[in-house]
Amino acid sequence: MLRTFRLGGIHPPENKLSAGKTVAILAPPPQVIIPLGQHIGAPAQAVVAKGDQVKAGTLLAKAAGFISAPIHSSVSGKITKIDQAVDASGYARPAIYIDVTGDEWEETIDRSETIRRECTLSSQEIVAKITAAGIVGLGGATFPTHVKLTPPPGSKAGILIINGVECEPYLTSDHALMLQRGEETLTGVSILMKAIGVDRAIIGIENNKPDAISHLRTLARTFAGIEIMPLKVQYPQGGEKQLIDAVLRRQVRSGALPISAGAVVQNVGTAYAVYEAVQKNKPLFERIVTITGRGVANPSNFLVRIGTPIRYLIEAAGGLSGQTGKIIGGGPMMGKALVSADIPVAKGSSGILVLPREEAARKPSLPCIRCAKCVAVCPMGLNPTLLMTATEFVQWEMAEKNYIVDCIECGSCSFTCPSHRPLLDYIRLGKGKVMNIIRTRKS
Repeated sequence: MLRTFRLGGIHPPENKLSAGKTVAILAPPPQVIIPLGQHIGAPAQAVVAKGDQVKAGTLLAKAAGFISAPIHSSVSGKITKIDQAVDASGYARPAIYIDVTGDEWEETIDRSETIRRECTLSSQEIVAKITAAGIVGLGGATFPTHVKLTPPPGSKAGILIINGVECEPYLTSDHALMLQRGEETLTGVSILMKAIGVDRAIIGIENNKPDAISHLRTLARTFAGIEIMPLKVQYPQGGEKQLIDAVLRRQVRSGALPISAGAVVQNVGTAYAVYEAVQKNKPLFERIVTITGRGVANPSNFLVRIGTPIRYLIEAAGGLSGQTGKIIGGGPMMGKALVSADIPVAKGSSGILVLPREEAARKPSLPCIRCAKCVAVCPMGLNPTLLMTATEFVQWEMAEKNYIVDCIECGSCSFTCPSHRPLLDYIRLGKGKVMNIIRTRKS
C-alpha cells in the first residue's frame, strides 16, 4: 500500500498541462534584473558597481551572514545600475540591472556534457562549494542549502529525504528535471549524502509520475544507498513535515526542525544544483521554470536565466490566450499573484501560472458556517477559522497560542471552505505579525 502523510490533506485537480514537455532552453533577454534577496535570511551585499563588465557566473553579491547566500550573474554584459526592483511579493527591493552582450561564462565552469559521478571532496569541502555557489532550496522555500547541511550542535542526520513530490497543481519543472537529468540528480543526491554523513537516501515521488519513478529506479541501481519511494497523491505532500511523516512515519513537533526527526530534506532541483556546483563549478544562476495555465497558448518547461522578466517566458510559451485574469508566481495553492509581467525569475521561481479571467475570479466570501472542513484538511492540525478570526480582530496572543506560526501556508483551508472565506490570506498576515512580535520579544 502506498504511503502518504496521516493528518489532513486534499486532492485538488492536478492540471499538469505541461507534463511530458521537453525542457527548452530560453535565450537570455536583452536585460536581466537580479534581486539581491533571493533566499530566506539577509539579502546579499553587492560587490560590483555600475559600469562593471561581468560574465555568467561572476559573483555579484556576497552573503550577508550565515543565513544568507551569494548571488551570481546569469549573463555576460555590463552593469547599468544597482537600484530597486519590484519582487514577486510586490515590494521594491535592491537589484542589479545588467545589459546583456553575448553569452560568455566564467572559465572555471565546466560546460561539457560529460557526467562526472565520482566526488573525492570531503564533506566540509562539499559544503564550502555549495555555500560559494549560492545554492538555496529550489522547491520554493529558498532556505540556504549550506545551513541545512550544518545541523545544530548535538543534532545528527540519519537519512536524507529528497522531495520529488511536486504536489502543487500545474507545476512540472521537477518532473521534467527527473526525466531529463536523472543521472546528474542522483549524483547530486550522493554528494548530499556525503556532505551530511549518511549512507541512505529516499527520493519520494507521487505515483502520478510513473515515468519518473521507473526512470530513477533504473538509474538508482548503480548508486549505493538511494531508494525511490512511490507515494500516494495527496496535497501538500511536498511540505517537509508531511514528507517526513509519509516516508519515515515520524512527526516533527511544533517549533522543531526536521533534523529533530533525524532527517535532512532537500528538493530534487537542489540536488541537481549541488551536482552542478560541486562537479562542474557552476553557481546557481539558471533553473527550470514551468510556464503554464489556460491563459497561455502552449504550457511549457524552460531552462531560464535568473533575472529574466517573466514576460519573456510568456512570449516563449506562445503568448497570452484570451483575457488574462491573473499571473501567479508559483502554483494556484501556495503561489502569489504578481503585479507585473516585468518581475524577474528568481532562484525560487518554480513556475508561472497564467489564469484566464473566469478562472481567476474569486467567489464572494460568506459567513463561516462552522462546518470544520478547514480543520479536517489542515495538515498541521490547526484551526484555520479561529486563526483568521484572531487576525481579523488583532488578537495576536490568541493567534500565537493556537500555533499560527506552524502554518505552512498550503492553502488547503481556503480550497475546501464552502463559504469561500480568504482563510489563507488572513493567516499569512497574522503569521507575519506574530513572528515579528516573537522576534521583538527575543531581542
